[in-house]
Amino acid sequence: MEIFGIALVVLLLVVVAATVSALLRDGRGHTPPITSDQPWSALDLPSVNYTLRIF
Repeated sequence: MEIFGIALVVLLLVVVAATVSALLRDGRGHTPPITSDQPWSALDLPSVNYTLRIF
């Protein structure tokens, strides 16, 4: 029974170490900045609300 306890503790330590390592390698959730190259446009969206068009 002690072997299972020791194995569980070792497994938890490995999981915690892998999690910390992954977080440090990833840059703590680093995402690239969003760049806007073209101005925003509505393209083919209707100028009238859909609920108003059916009446």
